[in-house]
Amino acid sequence: MNFELTDVQRDIQRLCREFAARELIPNARKWDETHAWPTEAVKKLAELSLLGVAVPEQYGGAGLDNVCYAIAMEEISRGCASTGVIMSVNNSLYCDPVMKFGTEEQKQEFLVPFARGEKLGCFGLTEPEAGSDAAAQKTIAVRRGDEFVINGSKNWITVGPKADAIVLFTMTNKEAGNKGITAFLVPTHTPGFIRAEPDKKMGISAAHSCSMFFEDMRVPARNILGKEGEGFKVAMSTLDGGRIGIAAQALGIARAAFEEAVRYSGERQTFGKPIREHQAIQFMLADMATEIDAARLLVLQAAVLKDKGMRHSLESSMAKLYASEMASRVANKALQVHGGMGYSKEMDAERHVRDARITEIYEGTSEIQRIVISANVLKE
Repeated sequence: MNFELTDVQRDIQRLCREFAARELIPNARKWDETHAWPTEAVKKLAELSLLGVAVPEQYGGAGLDNVCYAIAMEEISRGCASTGVIMSVNNSLYCDPVMKFGTEEQKQEFLVPFARGEKLGCFGLTEPEAGSDAAAQKTIAVRRGDEFVINGSKNWITVGPKADAIVLFTMTNKEAGNKGITAFLVPTHTPGFIRAEPDKKMGISAAHSCSMFFEDMRVPARNILGKEGEGFKVAMSTLDGGRIGIAAQALGIARAAFEEAVRYSGERQTFGKPIREHQAIQFMLADMATEIDAARLLVLQAAVLKDKGMRHSLESSMAKLYASEMASRVANKALQVHGGMGYSKEMDAERHVRDARITEIYEGTSEIQRIVISANVLKE
């Protein structure tokens, strides 16, 4: 296998690394403490064509591959995990399904301005009683002539408070189970679309999420994404790709934690020497470095398969499972390297622990990833 990045991929890596150093790292702690949406950073992501990385240029995107996207996600998330997930939602969960399942008319309205970063999109699958069990949708869409009347709710919708449109999953035929789910493209200014206040969360505090309610919301039938009754297919296909982005986000968080631990271990002294000269610290750093590199290989493998148009459910789930759990292990070890200072908000170590934890939950919990992986492994 060729593990060398292309010139374009290296350019994207350098661009994002420099942007993170200049715009994200100096502000990430402040955004976390104040729960402030990173407005200017998101605008600059758009200017750098990072909100539609793998979308063809004709539809407003950068026209790059999914390896570039994974690299960009790692670097941006290393700078600020909240900014990273905002970028991931617009790329993976919104632009990707519109690009894959949308009509030409839908792409012009619901893709071009979003890939350019002029607008932001979000993904509405999770409900109070439909998290890991994504087929248990209770948001109902009833046809009335050339439109559907939608009632129900969604929760934990990342980017929801700021989004201009949502890929919304509804039940159009309860008797059909997951074959009765239909996806719609819905502008968030639609009458009957109601957003609650942003959620209060443990981590990724600058990436706002919220609950949403739909009260007799009327949506034209032409806004169905894909075909009626094929919403579950749209959702699962989208999550396959989205898991690559979250795996890359976890990788970036782990790198940030690791690099800070390496730096601190050279500054802090005990028993007359820097703590990095103690074997206990060296072994922790060795484990952290090894796990980060292993996760990166899994992420790139999944991205390469997606670029080749090959099925990548297994590889995406493996990458997401390993990278997310790795990020929590690395962030905890990095905090341990910092000792008591790691527990203080004067350092970034505690933020990385909090930010890493959500990567084991959203876009499919670790338990769901194990179900996907084992189902593929046990196929005859």
